[in-house]
Amino acid sequence: MKTRTLASLAATALCLLAMPLAAHADQRQHDGDRGERTERDGRGDRGERNDRPRGRDFAFDRRFDHDRYYPRPGAQFQRPPPGGFYRPWGGDRYYFHGGVWYRPWGPRFQVVRPPFGIGIDILPPFYTTVYFGGIPYYYADDIYYLWEPTRREYVVTAPPAGSDAAATRAPAETEFYAYPKNGQGEEQQANDRYECHGWARTQSGYDPTQPPTGDTGAKRADYKRAERACLEGRGYSVN
Repeated sequence: MKTRTLASLAATALCLLAMPLAAHADQRQHDGDRGERTERDGRGDRGERNDRPRGRDFAFDRRFDHDRYYPRPGAQFQRPPPGGFYRPWGGDRYYFHGGVWYRPWGPRFQVVRPPFGIGIDILPPFYTTVYFGGIPYYYADDIYYLWEPTRREYVVTAPPAGSDAAATRAPAETEFYAYPKNGQGEEQQANDRYECHGWARTQSGYDPTQPPTGDTGAKRADYKRAERACLEGRGYSVN
């Protein structure tokens, strides 16, 4: 009986000693994944303003009323958020997700400013369209993009002249989010968006990638309706 009692006490003591170690291991695992979860939480599933509090590695982008949080250049994460894609450029490999660019940095990934000229197939769902000299620029995280029809890509470009001054912002209806209901990949999404853009342009006589001329309000609305109908017909939920 005494032997069993001593064994029971010893087992209890071992459990009590193991609890802090397990908690410490859980905390280390939490810290290791924190960067990924923080960035993933900041995406905004539908492109809404992500106004939750952020740590020192995040900054709030107020330019052009963009109003979103982004990780600062130089911030490092154990891994980039899932769902993005890689782009090779100049002998380096970049990872793009949600308007943010990353580059492998040793065993981790570091937030960087992308080089001018690198392109993406599809804009992030919460980009802001601004016009400079009648030319539409697409803005997110202090980065400007221009549509390059010969490449069928949105290309990172230098800030336009006068970008610190007031610019004409496009009406809100030119921006929407198309969610792939059927699990379409990035390449398929880019192809569908491009083809729907071409079809909507033909139907409406309006091209949002070109400088506006005259009264384009009605044509712009027709373009958005046509583009929305095309994307919905291809298996997207458009909001």
